Amino acid sequence: MMLIREEILKEHSKEQAMKIANYACTSQKHFKELMKCFMSNEYRVAQRAAWSVSWAARKQPEMIKPYIKDLVSQMQRSDIHPAVVRNSVRILEQIEIPKQLHGEVMNTCFGFIENPASPIAVKAFSLTTLYNLTRFYPEIKQELKLIIEERWDTETAAFRARGKRILKEMEKR
Repeated sequence: MMLIREEILKEHSKEQAMKIANYACTSQKHFKELMKCFMSNEYRVAQRAAWSVSWAARKQPEMIKPYIKDLVSQMQRSDIHPAVVRNSVRILEQIEIPKQLHGEVMNTCFGFIENPASPIAVKAFSLTTLYNLTRFYPEIKQELKLIIEERWDTETAAFRARGKRILKEMEKR
């Protein structure tokens, strides 16, 4: 049996994060233990758990469903490691977000994109999350397009690449 918190604190590596994620995916109980670490107020524990949660959510998307509200809460906190925010938005770009959280997620993601201090990965994942929500809210397409175009010259190549792909997809829909 693995004690997830102890394993998280042992080492910070991709191999370790994957090992923890794989273990967490073996049962709801283990996944809950990983999420408890992710939601922890202990800076280092939450930071390291974030990577494992991201891998676990990709591997077993149905296991993250009961915790989507927690992801949304985590991505809005300013007192946590940026890895927690980054991995929360990364997961949200890949899953079906419950309708009751759409407004909160949209506001938060637009806020990330508009904030020059937001890390580029957070902005990129936010762009995709917002694009995914245009299926339900076609009226945000124009705002998303405008923000991408306005920020084009001041953003990184990664932002422009993601933005270009999204603009192209929006033209098709």
